[in-house]
Amino acid sequence: MLSVHSILVMGSNGGIGLKLVWQLAGESNGPECVFATCWAPEGPQAHVKVVVCKKGIALEAAGILLSSQETGDNIKMLNARSVLVTGSNRGIGLELVRQLVGQSKKPEWIFATCRDPKGPRAQDLKNLADKHQSVKIIPMDTNDPSSVKAAAAQVTEKLQGAGLNLLINNAGIVKPGCLESETAEDMSEVYKTNVIGPMIVSQAFLPLLRKASQESPQKGMSCSKAAIVNMSSEAGSITNLLVFDLGHVLGYRCSKAALNMLTRCQSRGWAKDEILCIALHPGIVKTDMIQVDQGQAPLTVDDSVQAMLKTLGHLSEKDSGTFLNWEGETLPW
Repeated sequence: MLSVHSILVMGSNGGIGLKLVWQLAGESNGPECVFATCWAPEGPQAHVKVVVCKKGIALEAAGILLSSQETGDNIKMLNARSVLVTGSNRGIGLELVRQLVGQSKKPEWIFATCRDPKGPRAQDLKNLADKHQSVKIIPMDTNDPSSVKAAAAQVTEKLQGAGLNLLINNAGIVKPGCLESETAEDMSEVYKTNVIGPMIVSQAFLPLLRKASQESPQKGMSCSKAAIVNMSSEAGSITNLLVFDLGHVLGYRCSKAALNMLTRCQSRGWAKDEILCIALHPGIVKTDMIQVDQGQAPLTVDDSVQAMLKTLGHLSEKDSGTFLNWEGETLPW
């Protein structure tokens, strides 16, 4: 007889997964708690809304635990009232917006910024905003200080006196180039977008982040209170130099190493404001920006974002100033 304390069943909204859940929950000597997971627990295909065991009630959406009587405070979720994501018209940025709006406790405001909201490359984002009132599309070119300033003014107006809980500096570019062929023009462009952009965006939204931190009843630091997440890459790790043999991409690597230093400086400079700052590596993910063979990209965009959001929900002051991967593991600088 199977004798375990707790079991998590993925894909439990139907078929074999559903049968497993019901049989496990019905055993007299069954697990203390059965976690039933599915992508959309509130959707029509989720035949199991909650699983009640002897001591626990648990439900999970998109891999993130929502509630459990047994585990209680041990389960932490991202619960930010307001989130801003740069570069949100495609790839990781778009998926961040999509999954944020799909959470059971979704943010009241999700500010999705991109350079050209009216252009064809933003159509998927516009479709998402049309379906969800909480998604607010804000035009912002992170390379243009005047555009960033205008975006900050729009967000300030929409927040109506509230602060901004979470800033995700996701916008970034990569240009091909090896040690012999890298040009000053390409390297300058990549550096401007990947380092200077996050710097001026963070500066522009700092008053709103401070306001959120000051008005929060939470102690310490968290991404639900006030935080800056700089989307970095292990390719910028001086120690690891990830997949160097597959591509030098010199400008990109140097820019991410510099972004990591910016993150460290932000974490020290704004520690007194209790603003959590981290550099986050999303994994090797196949997107429009990163074109690699499937064998070299073990993560899908949705898997990467799902894991990152779960990681963000667990961060505290001890993590501020660190370089983490999508699963929350510490990476060497």
